[in-house]
Amino acid sequence: MPTVVRKKPGQSDDKLISDFRKKILADEVLIELKKREYYKKPSVIKQERIKERRKTRRRRIY
Repeated sequence: MPTVVRKKPGQSDDKLISDFRKKILADEVLIELKKREYYKKPSVIKQERIKERRKTRRRRIY
């Protein structure tokens, strides 16, 4: 899905760029790109999920 930011009348270029950055962060486009940058085997993905679950469990206990 493309991210579109339209320039409003009287809006500066700097403001337009900052609006674009905010929209990309809100859509989590950069996070998705970083995830897809390199291929991860399904077993590695599973290990990461298990690791995250353990981490959240430890936080809940204390």
